[in-house]
Amino acid sequence: MSAAVKDILVRKSIVVNAPKDHVFKTFTERIDTWWPRDHHIGGKTPYVAVMEPRKGGRWYERADDGTECDWGRVLAWDPTDRVLLAWDINAEFKYQADFGTEVEVTFTAESKERTRVVLEHRKLELFGDKAEMMRAMFDSANAWAGTLAAFAKVVEQTGSAAK
Repeated sequence: MSAAVKDILVRKSIVVNAPKDHVFKTFTERIDTWWPRDHHIGGKTPYVAVMEPRKGGRWYERADDGTECDWGRVLAWDPTDRVLLAWDINAEFKYQADFGTEVEVTFTAESKERTRVVLEHRKLELFGDKAEMMRAMFDSANAWAGTLAAFAKVVEQTGSAAK
């Protein structure tokens, strides 16, 4: 692999007005409350987004008829600081076991009621000749930035219930 295609990543961050514990739990245990409905690959709607809350857990969607479509798995589970996910979705937006790009999300308390969330989607060089196209897509307003904005909205709407 040439140096030109190494270490391709997208990094996004957002500060939300809610305690770190609530922010982490909303991201991981309540993913279906904020995950954009148009971000799925299973072909069936409606669906539920699921992240099993443990290292080795699955990250997937489940349609109303019970069919499931994997997105990846949980590689690291460090409540309330970090979650590392395998993004096993290829450039054709099909699940490919062990494809290997990673989404790491860290949670840092800036105060008792404010949390910085940093999302890094890395190893995009694994997309090969489509790496730059995928980087640009993930970096666009409708991808991780929009997903984090939708997440922050739900976190802040439900934050008062966590206090």
